[in-house]
Amino acid sequence: MISATIKQLFIYPIKGLTPQEMSEFALTAGHGIKGDRAFALMFADNLEAAKMPADNVPWMSKKNFAVQNDWPLLAALECHYQPETAVLTVKREGVVVLSAETNTAAGRDRIGTFFTEYLAAIEPTKEARHPQFAPLHLVGDTSGETRYPDREPVHISLLSQATLDQLTEIALQNIDVGRFRPNIVLEGMAAWSEFELIGKQFQLGTARIEVTARINRCVNIEVNPETGDRDISLLRLLQKEFGHAQTGVLAKIINSGTVKIGDVLTSY
Repeated sequence: MISATIKQLFIYPIKGLTPQEMSEFALTAGHGIKGDRAFALMFADNLEAAKMPADNVPWMSKKNFAVQNDWPLLAALECHYQPETAVLTVKREGVVVLSAETNTAAGRDRIGTFFTEYLAAIEPTKEARHPQFAPLHLVGDTSGETRYPDREPVHISLLSQATLDQLTEIALQNIDVGRFRPNIVLEGMAAWSEFELIGKQFQLGTARIEVTARINRCVNIEVNPETGDRDISLLRLLQKEFGHAQTGVLAKIINSGTVKIGDVLTSY
């Protein structure tokens, strides 16, 4: 019988920006986590989507959005979203550089302009899909019903703390959980044992989930989540030590419920 305890919970209100640590959240079958990747910064060269209401743009692949694996220095911004007021606050080196509403046209315009100008002042990776600095628009709904995860099927992501600890030991420097951007961090299970969960169903808090697949990683795991520097060659380390570039697992929600810090993942 597999058993592990929830150590940390995270959502990412705006795709590609700062995580927000939570004490609990709801898992909803057919949707995921309300408020997780509910907004995204969309490049205006997607002409079809640009004609849609900004709060009703459907899911699309991440090539249409500003994300850290293309623009690592997005991580140097400290972004906090307050759902009660619908206000996004952005700090740079501790100084507030933007505060704007996500539920007004004027506020969305300010957010789009800020991030358009920010990207124009930094360098993308050589693999970036929008090196021409196309303007950005904030898309998504303040209700939290829109979602822009990397994969269209509804999923959540889980990662073992022991896996992080082993990577820290091998790399000889701290590997921050923020590099992997999970929703749920589990403790009390062995390193890499999250891979053994695939194909099985579990009780997690009051929800029921099914673990479906390993997560294939991109260069975003090499980005320092505080500075935006690509400072650790984690993809190469994973390939050298383990023969793959995968960490953590995806899960779909079978029955809706609530999870909180300290809840236990148990198998059926």
